[in-house]
Amino acid sequence: MDNYEKNSQVQLLIWQKKMLQRPSLLNNLSKKLQTKINNWIPEKIHQAITAAIKQLLRGVLFGAKYLTSKPLLDKSFEVREMAVVERIKAYKNTAAIEGGITGAGGIFLGLADFPILIGIKIKLLFDIAGLYGFDVKDYKERVYILHIFELAFCSHVRRKEIYIKLMNWEVYSKTLPDDMEQFEWRTLQQEYRDYIDIVKMAQLVPIIGAPVGVIVNYRLLQKLGTTAMNAYRMRLLKQ
Repeated sequence: MDNYEKNSQVQLLIWQKKMLQRPSLLNNLSKKLQTKINNWIPEKIHQAITAAIKQLLRGVLFGAKYLTSKPLLDKSFEVREMAVVERIKAYKNTAAIEGGITGAGGIFLGLADFPILIGIKIKLLFDIAGLYGFDVKDYKERVYILHIFELAFCSHVRRKEIYIKLMNWEVYSKTLPDDMEQFEWRTLQQEYRDYIDIVKMAQLVPIIGAPVGVIVNYRLLQKLGTTAMNAYRMRLLKQ
């Protein structure tokens, strides 16, 4: 293991420790409040939202695999990571521009940001997987991407459960069903929606929507990129 890999492993250990931290009192209270609000929402609305997010993610997941380059093979770990960092930077800028445009357009364009941003995030994850040498045409690699997506945007209560699945991926992946219909879409949409509702609400407000959209989208892509890098480090540095 060279110096770069050693440094990456230190960063990974710090990130892993964070993933296993217990949720704070504020995190628990926020989750309980959001759960209570979700219980007030009629079941038909939950089903409609779940179906919408499910179809959106499925469309992006199955479409993006045809737009992604072949896995980057026979390259050093450092070269891969440098390419990943550059790709994250490019996607952060794209998401920031998109957030500024939709934020400036008021509530209607602000709502359009939701599906567009999901597409940007999933495409980034596909690119990162390929740069680390993983083939996203493999169904299980796409499920891994879904778990990274959820880990980046879930509550502290749910975080440890998802992290443990990724940490033990070689064992857990053998238990996966052959059909993605069996994926926990309801849990994923609720966790993602609860997380996004809090940070994106201000983007729908006139005047401040544009700058909020720029800042929030930039930070969301940074968080997703960091989560993805460490998720793949767990698999590669272990090898």
